Formats: sequence, C-alpha cells, structure tokens
Amino acid sequence: MTSSQAVLADDSGAPRSPVETAGTSYLSEYRRNGYAVVRGVFGPDEVAEMAAAFDRIYQRGLNYNRDWRHKNTLFRVADDPNLGHIVRMVQWPAYFDPTMARFRIDERLRNIVAPLIGTDIKQIINQMHWKPPGAAQAEFGYHQDVRSRRPRHAYRNVATSYVQTGIAIDPHGPDNGAMTMVAGSHAMGELPFDTSKTSMAVSKDARHLEAAGLDLDNAVDLVLEPGDVALWGLFCVHGSGPNSSDIDRRFYLNGYVRADDCDRGEWAFRDGAPVPLGEPVLVHYEDLYRRPEPHYVDTA
Repeated sequence: MTSSQAVLADDSGAPRSPVETAGTSYLSEYRRNGYAVVRGVFGPDEVAEMAAAFDRIYQRGLNYNRDWRHKNTLFRVADDPNLGHIVRMVQWPAYFDPTMARFRIDERLRNIVAPLIGTDIKQIINQMHWKPPGAAQAEFGYHQDVRSRRPRHAYRNVATSYVQTGIAIDPHGPDNGAMTMVAGSHAMGELPFDTSKTSMAVSKDARHLEAAGLDLDNAVDLVLEPGDVALWGLFCVHGSGPNSSDIDRRFYLNGYVRADDCDRGEWAFRDGAPVPLGEPVLVHYEDLYRRPEPHYVDTA
C-alpha cells in the first residue's frame, strides 16, 4: 500500500494538517482497501508526551487485581503466564487524563476523518492498547469492528459513517504484533466470524480467514512509525499477533462517527470545533446510569 506523505510544518513551525500536505491520496486507499495510513501526523515531542501518558496509566492499571470500571472508563488487566500481572487495554482514558483528552480532539485527526464523515462528529471508541514484549496474552483474533456496534439500531449506515483511527506510539511491525489488515474485505459486508468470544480472547489464526471466505494473500501487516495514523472501517477484517520483539506495541485508538448516524457516543467535533468531555454519556456500558460507581468487573 502506498501511504500519504509526511506532515510538514508551516513557516511558524506548527504542523499543517495531513489533508493540506498529502492531498487526499489516503482517501482513495481507504475506499479501495478498507484501510489507509497517513504518515508523520504527530511529531517526536507529541509522541513522547503520549508515551509518558501510556506509562503512567499502565502503572495505575497494575494496582487493579482484575478488570476495573468507573462509568465509561474500563481497565482490562490480565495475569499473563509469561509476564505476570499486565494491563492489556484501557477504554476511555480521556475522562481522567488530560493528555489523552487533548489528542482525541486534535484537529489533525479531525482533518483526516472529516472528508469521510463530515464535521459533526461523535466518538464511540477511545482506547489505549499495550503489547508488552513476550506476553502470552497479547493477540487479537481476526474480526470486524462492526461486531461491537450494539445495539445495532443505535448505529446507522455502518459501512460509510464510521472511521476508526490508531496513533502509533512505538514502531509497529510483524515482530511486535502489528495489526494485519485484509485488503478489500470491507467490500464483503458483515462476515460470519464467531462472536461467542471477544477478539482479545482469540489468537490470530489464518484458518478463521479461510472459514470466512477470505484470501490470505490479501492480508497485509500494517508497518507504522511513531506518529503515524492508521484508519480503517467497521467492515475491514483485521487482527494482530503476539509480540516477539524487545519493545512494546502501544497504540492509541479513537473511533469516530457521523453524528446523525449514531444515537450514542461522546461529541468530538461540532461543525469542526473540538468538544471537550463532560459528564459521561451512554456509549457501550449499558449500566452507566444504574451502576456508575468504581467497581471490579468480571469480563469475558
């Protein structure tokens, strides 16, 4: 896949948007393959700031002996056979961490997704992912993100109204468990993957692609450098394998939706203007208003 060019700086030294510097080449890639990459969106200092946030939030997560929730924020932890207690994922860290909150509504992410879904944008995904080196529990089985859009009646025009983005904090490659995207799979609509287990509980197995009628030759490892932004749609099949390297594979995910096509979610941009988070609203946690207090949960 040919990716968009790096983001340049203007005369003041401030970064210009990917759309300004790279044209719209990533849009044709996205529509053709179901995913794309925009290179060099965030600079080294910004990546370092996000990396520091990842480190401090990871340390916080180690204090929880199992999955822990407060309103929409969820820490997913595990006792890994190889490494001991680890943090695998945090949902909605932006509610409590100002760094994560600021980057979720960065204008460069808006500029990337706005040509696809407009300027009135809600957010339904805000997640931090870790893959510590050598972890036994670090894979994500092949899946489509559409499986998580429940209840389905709250999410409309799912093929064209939703864009998932991921900011690479570390280099991503096959050795440390980079995402594998199945090019063109988005054109096949919703496929019959087994949804009885979460994708976090399943290994990345090529047999699952074959069972869904997909060609393994179309599976492409997503190679990213820190500061690159990947984007993909709800029907694009993807997964990620184990980390056999000596570095982590940290990834900051933000999923956006055209506001008119979603009854849930937090506002990210209204008419293109960033919208800070307030009191949490209903996204995925069905018991938000019944049980908002901090508590341990048992998550499959």
